[in-house]
Amino acid sequence: MLVFPNCKINLGLNITKKRPDGFHDIETVFYPINWCDALEVIENKEGTEPFLLSESGLKINGKKEDNLIFKAWLLFNKIKAIPPIKVHLHKNLPMGAGLGGGSSDAAFFINLIDQKFEFNLTNSQKITIASKLGSDCSFFINNQPVLAKGKGDQFSPIKINLSNYYILVVNPNINCNTKEAYNSITPKLPQIELVNIIENVAISEWKTVLFNDFEETMFIKYPEIKVLKDSLYNLGALYACMSGSGSSVFGIFETEPELKFNTSYKYYLQTPASKTL
Repeated sequence: MLVFPNCKINLGLNITKKRPDGFHDIETVFYPINWCDALEVIENKEGTEPFLLSESGLKINGKKEDNLIFKAWLLFNKIKAIPPIKVHLHKNLPMGAGLGGGSSDAAFFINLIDQKFEFNLTNSQKITIASKLGSDCSFFINNQPVLAKGKGDQFSPIKINLSNYYILVVNPNINCNTKEAYNSITPKLPQIELVNIIENVAISEWKTVLFNDFEETMFIKYPEIKVLKDSLYNLGALYACMSGSGSSVFGIFETEPELKFNTSYKYYLQTPASKTL
């Protein structure tokens, strides 16, 4: 069985409070984008190994035990016994990019295993597994736009539809460390609630009211990301912003933009004709 785990962008990101547990409360909108990895799972009927993982595409550093798919397999097995499987991940989404690619891979794995072996877990059970893997992982279980609060794992519906726009996502090959990004932030409450901006303010006006709190410090550390954001505005973006803690930047356009930036960058252009998720 083959699936295509997609990524997300953040529409606004406010760091509102440092929590007693060391994490931060945030306020953001997760919006799914069609830029994808590929994930295949087949039953390993001839083998004795319960879990075999192979990879292709972009190189993934670290041990198998650190991979979120492996961790998802361990957690799932505590609820239902999974038969021996072979898993292959083709990595296309850049890592350390603020796009949630690793979280998406794990969430899609959970959905795939549940469907393939007809375990019939409830949506709540799958979200519980995913939430133990990362703050944004459970978002990809349902894969619909949400307003996210708390650690980024408390979701509520939000009215946002960008299907009539071009969305250009560009990654400048900079791997950003999320923990370091949070350590450089001074939390503060936003002047305007994010939901009011998204639902009531025209996209053409987002530039003056919709912000990502990580940008200020990340632009100082990585000026190239700021240059990239400016270049998207120069191409005619209605709105441009860094996604998550970086390093990817996206622009929202009314018409198809020219792809004029460093040719070493990874990028994806979602068009109004793109298949909806």
